[in-house]
Amino acid sequence: MNYDVLFTPFKIRNMDVKNRIVMAPMGLNAARPDGTIADDEIDYFEERARGGTGMIIIGCQFLTEELAQGSLEGYLDNTHVIPQLTNLCEAVQKYGTKIVAQLSCGTGKNAFANMLSGPPVSASPIPSFFNPDMPCRALTVDEIKKIMEQFAFSAKVLKDAGFDAIEVHAHAGYLVDQFMSAVWNKREDEYGGTPEKRMRFAVEIVQSIRSAVGPDMPILFRIACKHHFPGGRTLEETLPMLKILEEAGVDAFDIDTGSYENIEYIFPPAYLGDACMSEICEDVRKTVTVPIMNAGNHTPETAVKLIESGNCDFVMFGRPLIAEPHIAKKLMTNRRDEVRPCIRCNEDCIGRIIRRLTKISCSVNPVAGFEKRFIIEKTESPKKVVVVGGGPAGMEAARVAAIKGHKVSLYEKDSALGGQLKSAATPDFKSQLREFARWQIRQLEIFGVDVYLNHEITASSPELEDADEIIVSTGATPLMPNIKGIENAIDIITCHTQPERLKGERIIYCGGGLSACDSALETAMEGKKVTIVEMLDEVAKDDHFINKAALIPMLQKYDVLILTGHKVVEIAENGVRAVTKDGNEVFIEGDTIVAAFGMAKNDKLAWEIYNKYYTKTRIIGDCNKIGKVGTAVREGMYAGISIE
Repeated sequence: MNYDVLFTPFKIRNMDVKNRIVMAPMGLNAARPDGTIADDEIDYFEERARGGTGMIIIGCQFLTEELAQGSLEGYLDNTHVIPQLTNLCEAVQKYGTKIVAQLSCGTGKNAFANMLSGPPVSASPIPSFFNPDMPCRALTVDEIKKIMEQFAFSAKVLKDAGFDAIEVHAHAGYLVDQFMSAVWNKREDEYGGTPEKRMRFAVEIVQSIRSAVGPDMPILFRIACKHHFPGGRTLEETLPMLKILEEAGVDAFDIDTGSYENIEYIFPPAYLGDACMSEICEDVRKTVTVPIMNAGNHTPETAVKLIESGNCDFVMFGRPLIAEPHIAKKLMTNRRDEVRPCIRCNEDCIGRIIRRLTKISCSVNPVAGFEKRFIIEKTESPKKVVVVGGGPAGMEAARVAAIKGHKVSLYEKDSALGGQLKSAATPDFKSQLREFARWQIRQLEIFGVDVYLNHEITASSPELEDADEIIVSTGATPLMPNIKGIENAIDIITCHTQPERLKGERIIYCGGGLSACDSALETAMEGKKVTIVEMLDEVAKDDHFINKAALIPMLQKYDVLILTGHKVVEIAENGVRAVTKDGNEVFIEGDTIVAAFGMAKNDKLAWEIYNKYYTKTRIIGDCNKIGKVGTAVREGMYAGISIE
């Protein structure tokens, strides 16, 4: 495909942007307690600018610490934050990249419960999202006026720091969105009651910013054009709002869809597919005259299609630019196969923030967020490195060690590389996972790793004796518990890789982990009648709740029967016998039974090698600890980068 259209310049107000690739704003949760951004954040954004990105919008900077409601994204209520923000601006601008600060008055009802002890603020006393038993506190008119004063102060801070433009954060059901939307705004004063009054809060924000920054600095506005839940704002209701905002002085719209009520649209997982929010662009194009930007699971190919349609002026990449900082530069130099894909797992970006209250990184790019800490530098003393196992952990270890200049040989007993990626990536909706496996294999070619397929290593293999360093990544095998009739089932890996083994129309999955759910969905989409039998009270228990927000409705859409609280006690040729939580025995009829009870470490060889060569052996990946793709890749990077 020709990507030239992505590298044509475009203008927002008086600001020239060198290409159509924009980094979407995303929180990093890495700022300091005094509101200043951390050096790691500067390094992170600088790397994306170095990669050729046309414009970078940094994640929301809050007006005040109070309105941040616990988020570590920086806040702008004091001028002491300016010097560090200037460091950021100039680090980005030296590459010809424009940098925009997203300005926010807070999450409102969407404040994370584990980051905030008291009630959140909102337009009205509505239930807070993560703790519905805690009502929000409605902002008073006097508080609103103070917020407008703070918008002017913070905007002046951003201008003095050197930002090229300011974006108003008004999507995702955050505080500005709560004022604009009838579903949340129950006020009857000058800030509610009619569509025009509900828009007053947003319009005054734009006016406050303009009063502080003067006539030339562009003001962008990020807005969800529809909410995807009953009672939420529709596209038809949003379009007139865009006209009001354009008349108020907005210079460009950053448009997407969704809210926390459908949180999968805020952090769209694999199940939503490519370009999952681009359908709104055509109607918005017909409504406003200013430039339009669009985000939502874009690939370079969907970006070209959208720009060529004329319905959008900039395509926004969020998580893809976390995974691959050099998207623009690689596309410009005809290296599409070197663009590392985001696998849309949400585990090490937003997942790290929500689950661990720490800063973001990336499952497939562990260097993200640690750009100056994890520098892959050429060694002065190359070593012979042997990697045993060609799954995601082994391939990453081999890639990094080879970049450092070591002589790397990778041995895989199978006929193809990929390990469990070969099975996990079979569903159509896991296209990015397949692309990641191809990317890893291509990287081994580029950096000269010697790959030996169909080559089984043992602890006595001479290849190990001759090695300076050994990395063992032999993965995991399906867990086949001692259940009566287990020989009547096929294991989950076989189910993925040999779908012809799924005989008949009624398929039963014993176990409801993520791999089972993905395979069950894939099978149901082919028209088969699928049942999941799970002992716990929920399926995909260890998966991210954001991903499950899309997965569970899709399982329901394709009529997958989910039987939780059912313990499998026998597998017969024609079905499964299970016991419910209350002790009742049931028999579920089926034609093919899939054993999806999880994975077990395939570590026998790993420990044999370690016990013989313990001074030069490192065990990584699932044979060390059962985990996910991100765990395997991170351990692989650590192993490769630590060889000096």
